[in-house]
Amino acid sequence: MLIRKLFKFENAHIVRDCTTQRCSENIHGHSYKVEVLLESNYLDNGQMVYDFGLTKRYIKELIDTFDHGITLWSKDDKKYITSMKVHSKRWVELPVSPSAEQFSRVIYLLVERVLACTDMQNGEREVQLHSIIVHETETGYAQGFKEDAYNAGMGSIELEDIVFSSQVQSEWSDPKLWEKLLARTLIKNPKKV
Repeated sequence: MLIRKLFKFENAHIVRDCTTQRCSENIHGHSYKVEVLLESNYLDNGQMVYDFGLTKRYIKELIDTFDHGITLWSKDDKKYITSMKVHSKRWVELPVSPSAEQFSRVIYLLVERVLACTDMQNGEREVQLHSIIVHETETGYAQGFKEDAYNAGMGSIELEDIVFSSQVQSEWSDPKLWEKLLARTLIKNPKKV
């Protein structure tokens, strides 16, 4: 069975080397919609695949890190990166260009790691991430699956290479969340949120 949770964020970026000059040479923003699709062949004690309320904590917080910020590509011009970090307190730096396709891959890896580190406490079984859909506009989206997230031919993404600004990290309910996820430390999945 598949379940879907929708998240939203506003973000600015430049997608270097794309065909459209407006996108490749100018900072611009989008109202993103992100669909997280989870699957399991089992239901928990509440007769659910995974309680939607549980997604409001770490999954939502990680997706929300992109909200009202700028996403930077670590291989972009160093002067540009430095300037953006000086003039914006909310930024995320990625090892890949921030296209909708790459957002779907990055967010897939983030959500997958949260699920892998979560101590399931209500009989959840074999909850897997099916895919991530990132709507960049009303008419265009990218859908990323596990094979896409790990496809080095699309650009290598190591979670250790993703950098969140200090303001972003300070807004998480657990300021050590990123450290825990990188260390693959279990995080409690409370029954009541």
